Amino acid sequence: MKTLSRRGIFGALGCLCGTHLGLQATPVQAQTGWLPPAPADRCPSRWGPNDRRGAMNLMTPDRAKRAAGLIRTGEIVELGQTLSQQMPFFGTRRFDQHLKQMFMNPEANRRGSNEEVVVAEIGQVGTQLDMFPHQTIGDETYNCVKVPGISSRGGFTEMGVDTVGTIFTRGVLLDIAALKGVPVLGDTYEITVADIEQAQQRQNIRIEEGDAVLFHTGWGTLWARDNARYVRSCPGIGIAAAQYVIQRNPILMGADNWPVEVSPNSDRNISLPVHQIALVVNGVHLLENMKLDVLAQRGQGEFALMVQPLKIKGGSGSTVAPSALF
Repeated sequence: MKTLSRRGIFGALGCLCGTHLGLQATPVQAQTGWLPPAPADRCPSRWGPNDRRGAMNLMTPDRAKRAAGLIRTGEIVELGQTLSQQMPFFGTRRFDQHLKQMFMNPEANRRGSNEEVVVAEIGQVGTQLDMFPHQTIGDETYNCVKVPGISSRGGFTEMGVDTVGTIFTRGVLLDIAALKGVPVLGDTYEITVADIEQAQQRQNIRIEEGDAVLFHTGWGTLWARDNARYVRSCPGIGIAAAQYVIQRNPILMGADNWPVEVSPNSDRNISLPVHQIALVVNGVHLLENMKLDVLAQRGQGEFALMVQPLKIKGGSGSTVAPSALF
């Protein structure tokens, strides 16, 4: 009960910030003074001190059955960007693909074979799912686990992306670009609590526990077309919006931009705080660089979402190819 009350206080602060944002209703709202909660205020997690799965504890058979019930026609919309050397990159991240020379086998049927060598930071390129140790507060990740204690030459010894498993749950797409009547939100537009509430009302949908909550900003249309602009900044959710969604216990949050959250944050003294709020404080996965334009064009905000991370042992994340099923 002690932990829940602390988290309740933290959530209440988020609600107050959200209300303030809604009243102002401006594209970018400064939220100065935010700092991560102290270890005693974020640990142990709601699932206990030994938990390593976070919001994936909500991925139950019943939730999968409910998602399956949303499939009516069997139509599939792919939500992953194509991996290529033309996609946007950050820092030293890379994706180099080299076709190996065709080999002709000596048997009479002349069976030839082709392969490729790929040199890449495979966990953090393309459409990607972030695992908890990808981000920290100081030297701690989710549930106050010390990162040096779980780091090894071959990856993390705990909470690697190989432990996530299949995500098959109800997906909710909140089309913020359509709400604002634009194809692409402004370069640093901060999605507010008011935006989320209005999008739910406009689309006649509500965020529920165990959902995968996705935000369409239109930013994904810049992918491999204007990479310089794509990585320079982006519209996305702010601190109050993230807290609002997380209070509703999602399995993950995703968007068609590179960090899900707005960047840079309106408070220039902090760096990607939603990453800390989601991954470190609450154990909620982030799904980045999604391709959501086709899904948004359908105008359907509810669907079954399937995501299967690669079994990269001890990985900080995984490139994925998620799909929406109708």
